[in-house]
This record gives sequence, C-alpha cells and structure tokens, in this order.
Amino acid sequence: MQITPILEIEESLRENFRAGVSLPVEWRKQQLLQLARMVQENAPAFTEGVSKDMGKPKTETYFAEIAPIAQHSLVSAEKLDEDWQKPWPWNYPLILSLQPLIGAIAAGCCAVLKLSEIAPHYSALLSELAPKYLGSSAFKIVLGSVPGAAELLELQFFYNGNSRIARIIATAAARHLTSLTLKLGDKCPVIVDLATDIAIAAKRILWGKAQNFLLSIFPDGSLASDSISLIVSPGHHSRLMDLLKRTKGEVVLGGKSQDLKIEITVVKNVSANDSLMEGLSIFAELFGPILPIVPVDSIQDAIDFVRERHHPLVLYAFTEIPKVKTQLLNGTFSGSLVFNDTFQQLAVNELPLGGVGESGHGRQTLKYTFDEFSYERASIDLPKEAEPFLGIRYAPYTQENFKIMAAPAFMQIPEKI
Repeated sequence: MQITPILEIEESLRENFRAGVSLPVEWRKQQLLQLARMVQENAPAFTEGVSKDMGKPKTETYFAEIAPIAQHSLVSAEKLDEDWQKPWPWNYPLILSLQPLIGAIAAGCCAVLKLSEIAPHYSALLSELAPKYLGSSAFKIVLGSVPGAAELLELQFFYNGNSRIARIIATAAARHLTSLTLKLGDKCPVIVDLATDIAIAAKRILWGKAQNFLLSIFPDGSLASDSISLIVSPGHHSRLMDLLKRTKGEVVLGGKSQDLKIEITVVKNVSANDSLMEGLSIFAELFGPILPIVPVDSIQDAIDFVRERHHPLVLYAFTEIPKVKTQLLNGTFSGSLVFNDTFQQLAVNELPLGGVGESGHGRQTLKYTFDEFSYERASIDLPKEAEPFLGIRYAPYTQENFKIMAAPAFMQIPEKI
C-alpha cells in the first residue's frame, strides 16, 4: 500500500485553514450533511467492508456505527445555529474514525484521518468515498502502517487506541505543546450485587460483551452462523486461545473455536493473577468474546479491586440498592459509571464519552467533540467612556485611590459560610 505524502497534506491543510476554507458555518453544515449522506448512501458497501475485515454482522454495523454517525452528523449541523456557536474516541472502525471528524468539521477545523491498517477493506472504502462527499481542501485520508504514520506525530491528535501507542503520541505532542484527546481501550469491570436480579443482569452483561467484541450470541452455539463475527486477525485469535488454554478458571460456557471464530465464553473463579487478567494493572483489554468472573466477598472488596488498578473507561454496576449506588459513585473513578445495563453511555447523546488516566483524557460525543477541536477565547472591549472610573489606577497614587483599589483586601471575613 502506497504511503500518503503526509507532510504535503499537512502544509496543504494549514494553508487552506489559514485561508478560512473550513470556517464559514454554512460550509461546515454542508460538510456534516455530506458526511451523513456518505454513510447513508454507501451503507451496504461499508457493512461489506467491515464484514470482510472482521466478519461483523450487518445489523450490528447499522445499529452501532452507521446510524449513530448519520444521526450525530445531522444533530451537529442543526446545533451549529444554536448553542455551539455562542461565545462562552478498530473494533468499531466506522464510528471511531468518523465521530471525531464530526467534531472537527463542526468546530471549523481541517483534519487528517489516519485509518487502521488492521481493517484494510473499510479503510480503502473510506479513502475512496471521502473525496466524493467532503471538501478535499480541508479533509484528507492517510493509509499505511506505522513508518508512514510517524510523520503525523507533528500534528494535533484525536486518538482512539491503546495506552502503549498513546504514550508515544503524548510524548510527541509534548515536544510541540500540541493538544490531544486520547480515548483508550481497557477492561471495563462489571460489579454485580447478589441482591439484584441475576437473570436480567446476566442477559444484559452478555449482550454488552457480545456488542463490544464483535460477536452475537447464536442460540444453538453454531460457529458457522453468520451472526458470529470473526476475530480480527490470526494473531489475535491465537492470543485469545492461548489465554483460554492457560487459565486456571473454570470454563462454564463456550470455549470452542473454528477458523477465526470463538464462541462467547464465560470463565468463573478467575483469580487476579490468572492468564485472562494479564495486564490487569492497566485493565488491558481482551478484545475477544471471553468473560472472566472474579469472585469477591463484598461490594467494598469489589470497589477495592477496581481502585487498586488504573481507572477504567467505563464501570458497570448491577444493583438496586441506593446506598450501594452512592458507595460506588463516591468510592470509584472511571470515565463513565453505568447502573443496571451495559453500553447505555453510548445511547445518550447529551453525555460525554471519555476516560480518565490510563483510559484516556478529553471527551467526545456531539458538543463535547466540538469542544475538543475548539477553545474558549476571552475577548474584552472597554469603551473610552469608562475612563473616569479607571483613572484611579494611574500613578501617582493617592490615599483615596488606595482605599478604593485595596478595599477587597480589608473586607470582613465571616466565621463560616
């Protein structure tokens, strides 16, 4: 695959940004509508590309990627005339690349999208379609692997990926004082209070696990089903099967593999130092359909387990007890906290999506993505008519001037407020 001339792209985008190409609000709105049209008119091609890369079912691609991108593009275009113009984040290749682009367009930025080489069919399709729908003077697509992408480390970043690469990006950004947004992968722990409805909790947890790791649960367990996605590469498949082979826990559901497919697998009685928990100090993401169950004695022990490790992107908790909810809210840190379901943080457009610490920093989703690509600039204009009131600040200072200017320093401080 030919490496895109990144330095030429950067200079071209900088010139066009300085020329104001991406700034007119009407232009931004049109680009957002074009982005919506691109995913809508080419939805079958996108689903085919994603299916070729990872065997993802069409329904999942429409539900979790195409529909949100179309909706968020339209909402962003509408909001540009409202609140946003007032002066005051490869497992989901489509939404993880285009959702940040929505914010960049809305904020009037030029942007470069570096697509993952792990999903070549989707990346090739988007690089072909984007110039047909979006202004090529402001938005570019970069293909290629790590050597070519290294040149992008001179630019502003909105990165979705793992913490190892994020450290490389953050180091490069620090050299140039470049702003960056990091949405990083990790394990998202689920705490289950035994007083809750376990049957409903199990359904919702397994559904969330299936959605996140590109696998639909097929009732008869058939690995030949079109409803079961592929593991993204042979290397990832071998890694997951090796983890299963070495686990000391008990496999109570699934565990079988065929080609690049793995059944959704539940393993109970997993210890903190088990093979399935390798890298748990940073909640390293499994990226596979394996659900380890770690037993603890109490809610407080579960909280301690989470707190002893880096803060997750999302913490899920199943409980109906208000006291336990308060305990979890006050006793843990995470990018999001979701009670009694999974993935609902993605369904509420008004909520920010992002991590904390090892799970990233910065926020995305509609207005929050817009904010990541813009900044609040203070502007003050003092009329000459205010001069009589400002004259006291000029030397030579008089006792009268001092009393007025220093008055706040002598105000009475109450015992308590």
